[in-house]
This record gives sequence, C-alpha cells and structure tokens, in this order.
Amino acid sequence: MKPTLLVLAAGMGSRYGGVKQIDGVGLHDECLLDFATYDAMKNGFGKVVFIIRKDIEAAFRERLFDRIARNFNAEYVFQQHESLLTEQQLKDSVDRQKPWGTTHAVLCAEKAINEPFAVINSDDYYGRQAFEVLGKYLSSIGNDCREHAMVGYVLGNTMSRSGSVSRGVCTVKGEIGKDAELDTIVENLKIYYGENDQVISEMPDGEKKLLTGKEWVSMNLFGFTPKAFEEFHVYWENFIKDNSKSPKAEALLPTAAGDIIGHKQGIIKFFTSNETWFGMTYPEDRQIVKNEIAAKIKAGYYPEKLWEK
Repeated sequence: MKPTLLVLAAGMGSRYGGVKQIDGVGLHDECLLDFATYDAMKNGFGKVVFIIRKDIEAAFRERLFDRIARNFNAEYVFQQHESLLTEQQLKDSVDRQKPWGTTHAVLCAEKAINEPFAVINSDDYYGRQAFEVLGKYLSSIGNDCREHAMVGYVLGNTMSRSGSVSRGVCTVKGEIGKDAELDTIVENLKIYYGENDQVISEMPDGEKKLLTGKEWVSMNLFGFTPKAFEEFHVYWENFIKDNSKSPKAEALLPTAAGDIIGHKQGIIKFFTSNETWFGMTYPEDRQIVKNEIAAKIKAGYYPEKLWEK
C-alpha cells in the first residue's frame, strides 16, 4: 500500500506578506511544494492531498496544482472556518480571522485519507532523506497499526537568521537509529538567535530560556495511520470547547500527536534527518530558498526541470 502525502497549505502567511505556498523559487518558477511532492513521488508515495483555503483556489490551481496533477495523483480539500463546528461554535467565533490550526486542517482532510499518510508544512524544505525513511516505513504498515512515526531535526539546523521560528522540542526514549520513540513534545512558539548566537526560546508569558541548539525538534513531518484520527477528534473536541471564542488559539498537530502517547493510544517512532532546513517564513527568505534550490540543481540533486509536462 503506497502512503499519501498530506500538505498543510491553508496558512495565512502573515509574516511572509503573501501566499508563500505558491511563490516561485525554482529555475522554471516551481514552488517549494513542487520539490516536496517530487521527493515524495520518488520515494514511494502514491498520492498527494493539499489542504487549502477557498480564497486561494484559483491561484493555487494556476501556480501549482494543475502542473502537479498532470504528473502525479493529486487532489485538494478545503480548510474552512466553519468546518467541524457546531452552530453555537460558529456564533461564538464569528469575529475570528485566523484558521483553526494544523490539527483542524488534518481533520478537514480525513475523508480523503484511506491509507497511512505523512504530513508536511507547505513552507518548509525537508530534504529527500526524510521522505525516503518515512515513505519506506509507512509502506510497511497497515491502516490499523498504532505505531506512528515522525522525522526529527537538530534544532540548530532549522533556525532562521530572518526572525524567530516555532518548533516542537522533543525528548526521545530508546536509541537514535535503532529503537527510538518520541517521549514528549513541547511546542516552543518563539525560538531565535540572541547575542553571541545564543539560542533563546521565549515563552508566551515572556519567560526566556536558553537552548543548546542540539535539541531534537519537530518540523511537523509526521507519519500516521488512519487510527490517529480517533485521538485527533478527541483533542479537537476538547480544544474547540475551550477556545471557540478565542481570536488566536490554534489546535496544533504536535500537541495532538503528543496526546497519542500521553493517552496510551499508540507510539510514535522517532526517525531523524541531518538535512539543513530552509523555508518561507519571512520575505527575505525567498532569495535564500531560491539560492538553495539553484545550488541543489547545479549539484545534480534535482533536474533543472522537475516535471515532464
């Protein structure tokens, strides 16, 4: 059974200042998602499902989707404000502008998922190694398996010089490369470089703590079977009950993934990648990404033109 790649592409891009999901960065104006989809296709994935907002549908099709769909099995679903909400919750959240977060996005795609699947962000570069290891694992398990997976990265390889990043800081049990499993994951919403390249995590209450830069972190690259939806629904129901009137609260996928472990509903195998991250968080990141992609093409890592048609 070939796994599916599920792409979280409904974000607002407020820090970037535009629809970064479909911004061209390749030599032929390919988007960052072209390269992720290409890597997944080459490593055993059988389908890609994009989660988008309705207001970007036309541009999304023109700039990305129609091209990928000519070369790979692809579809898209919508993450809408009203999705999964009761009538009362809709009334409570009438003034909310932001999407409901990544767990909500994944639940919006549930009907399109019939096999083990990987989840990625639309604005992060993960590298081929990650798709290779996750594709191989997900192809080996069935829909009823409760042994999920993720690929962790070294924090120092995922930092940005342009501003702060949000990362799920992980603790791991077992031995990396053998029997490692995720133990805990704590979302740190603001990690940045301070003086003398100190790595600082600033908590919502303003407290600052120093990190080493060697911590394992989540980049939202998870691998799940459909069994994970059971716990995601539990997490979402509790979240929306407490936050339906909140203008900013988000149902975060790392938190829901952590609940799978905390509630003893499964395990998350911990694979790793030594690739260096780059992504589209801030406007100045675009040129960095373009340079990185061009360098990989020059080195033969990618063909100059990804798609045949």
